[in-house]
Amino acid sequence: MKDTFTSCHPVVNFVYFTLVLLFSMFFMHPVCLGISLVCAFTYSVYLNGKKALGFNLKYMLPMLVVTALINPAFNHEGETILTYLKNGNPLTLESITYGIAAAVMLITVICWFSCYNTVMTSDKFVYLFGRVIPAMSLILSMSLRFVPRFKDQLKVVSNAQKCVGRDVSNGSLLQRIKHGIRILSVMVSWALENAVETADSMKSRGYGLPGRTAFSIYRFDSRDKRILVFFILCGGHILAGSAFDGLYWRYFPTMKGVCTELYSVSLYFCYLALCIAPVMINVREERKWNAIQSEI
Repeated sequence: MKDTFTSCHPVVNFVYFTLVLLFSMFFMHPVCLGISLVCAFTYSVYLNGKKALGFNLKYMLPMLVVTALINPAFNHEGETILTYLKNGNPLTLESITYGIAAAVMLITVICWFSCYNTVMTSDKFVYLFGRVIPAMSLILSMSLRFVPRFKDQLKVVSNAQKCVGRDVSNGSLLQRIKHGIRILSVMVSWALENAVETADSMKSRGYGLPGRTAFSIYRFDSRDKRILVFFILCGGHILAGSAFDGLYWRYFPTMKGVCTELYSVSLYFCYLALCIAPVMINVREERKWNAIQSEI
């Protein structure tokens, strides 16, 4: 499915993910956690379809449950004691709630990073930081795309070795270990050669030299300006609200915080508008496209 938000200027994409990732990591208010989780899950499924849905249900959901159960097993703070464990430590409502909140925060950040990896390609990252930190941007760009390229190359090497009977699934245990070591050696050699070739290629093109110009397909148009202003306004309102304790929430020793105040509700809606913005942009573009097709 085509993602309209991906076609926005890299500055717009980077500002959006910077805001949602920072807010998801630092805002522990239950309403904010719920909004961020639902929006991150929705956008990840919109971007990657059934693959993301299967990944979230197969890996993220169990991780959520395990992480939520770990905290009350080791954290016994809180005044609301539900029962006592066999070792005599209390099991408190606050520790359970905080464990769930921490698990939701972890899963949400992972979902947002999966969306970031899809939208913010290496070309966009180099475009943004190539002139500011050329060496670091090149290293980060290579690192971000290394894992998928490594996986693809590993499949190629494994299939080639399988054709000659040297795959990890052939032979005795010792032979399979030798085959695995041979495949690992091939992959290490490939990774090193690829890194050297990339470095030589970028050096020969004058990457990082003062005054070097670069071709770019990205243009900051009026649509990008409107979206960026919207993100800045939403982010500024949320940051101001957080500074004035509009999103205050504590878990220990008792759960307490703002919840239904009018100012806090406005922050919730603003946070929802920020997190769901890419999906709404896509929905708006799809409706516009359907309307144009219906008129033909």
